[in-house]
Amino acid sequence: MFDKISSKLTSFFKDSDFLREFKLITGEVLKISIKGLQEHKTRTFLTMLGIIFGVASVISMLAIGEGARRKTLSQIQALGLNNIIVQQIDESDSFNNNITLNYQDIRGINKVVPTVRNAVPIIQEELEVNYAKRFEDAEVIGTEPTYFTIMSMNLEKGGFFSNYDNKVRNRVCILGHDLLISLFGADEPIGNKIRINNVWFTVIGTLEYQPVSVAGNTEVNLNKRVFIPIKTMESRLDRDPKKSELDQVILQVTSSEFVTTTSNFVDQILFRRHNEEKNYKLIVPEQLLKQSEETQRIFNIVMGAIAGISLLVGGIGIMNIMLASILERTKEIGLRRSLGATKLDIRNQFLVEAIIISLGGGIVGIAIGYVLTWGVTAFSDWETVVSLWSVFLSVGVSSIVGILFGFFPAKKAAELDPIEALRYE
Repeated sequence: MFDKISSKLTSFFKDSDFLREFKLITGEVLKISIKGLQEHKTRTFLTMLGIIFGVASVISMLAIGEGARRKTLSQIQALGLNNIIVQQIDESDSFNNNITLNYQDIRGINKVVPTVRNAVPIIQEELEVNYAKRFEDAEVIGTEPTYFTIMSMNLEKGGFFSNYDNKVRNRVCILGHDLLISLFGADEPIGNKIRINNVWFTVIGTLEYQPVSVAGNTEVNLNKRVFIPIKTMESRLDRDPKKSELDQVILQVTSSEFVTTTSNFVDQILFRRHNEEKNYKLIVPEQLLKQSEETQRIFNIVMGAIAGISLLVGGIGIMNIMLASILERTKEIGLRRSLGATKLDIRNQFLVEAIIISLGGGIVGIAIGYVLTWGVTAFSDWETVVSLWSVFLSVGVSSIVGILFGFFPAKKAAELDPIEALRYE
């Protein structure tokens, strides 16, 4: 089978009339084509414009799309692709039936669902945080030490609080990256105390910068948060008794292949435990990622189609201007034919001109595309990524456009009658 395919390909490259014509493109034809373009610089530049803007739009649009894809990926990965987030909602309705997200839910899930490796409770409050004369409103998170592991959070300085700190309700805290800068600036945070809602806490650790993520419709910025043991938060900081026992539970699944089935199972358990009241919501980062990838794929197709139309318009421009050029150079074509140039020489001359215009426009378009992506990043704070494949794609497409749209005018030029061409005025 392979030998048969190989022999057919060899035969094609050996016998193809189309490829044979390209082999006959000599240095003299190339020299004549370049000279013809140089003699009409304005026309050449105007012909290039369609390709230049087409390629630039392909580069910049694909760069914007790739930047958006990577940003979304980092945001969702920050939530943990093996995690399931359970959030309490509609508390006012829930308290009518005395059902809220609670520790019993965690024990029930751990008992029934074997694919849940860890279940971490979370309480969160928006409170005032103070150091020296600096005040900040920050999200205070009460949780357990396992939270930092399942959220893949790394320390910049110091250490995490322990299960012992949680058990004995120690007043210790860990600061997010942005909150650290707002409160301490250049001061040393480790060992210093901050005041949270008039209660003093010792800073024992600071976190590295974490990508801003999105859970459902809510932005999650861990860099502006302060983390304390959950038992400490329950006993040391006043909490509205009307609020649910827990605000959130993060479940870590043993493997990504079980995430979807586990989320469905957890949903059924909580629905029954909460008296068939949907007063919670489940956020599954893996499903968010799949939805985002599908949306991004459609987005890239649309942007690629728009950019492709630009290249198509550029190709039509090449064809139209070259057809006009042929009329203008009819006498030149007749003179060359009378001096011995063949139809193939004339065809190759105009075809090479179209290819040079396309390649030249493609190279300039790539440069402009890079400048446009830099401008988007610099002035709109939107991440852009120019991938190597998009550059090759642009060059390849611009070359194909030159060949396809240049072939018809070149063929028409070659078929002009030499005698009629010499008489043309």
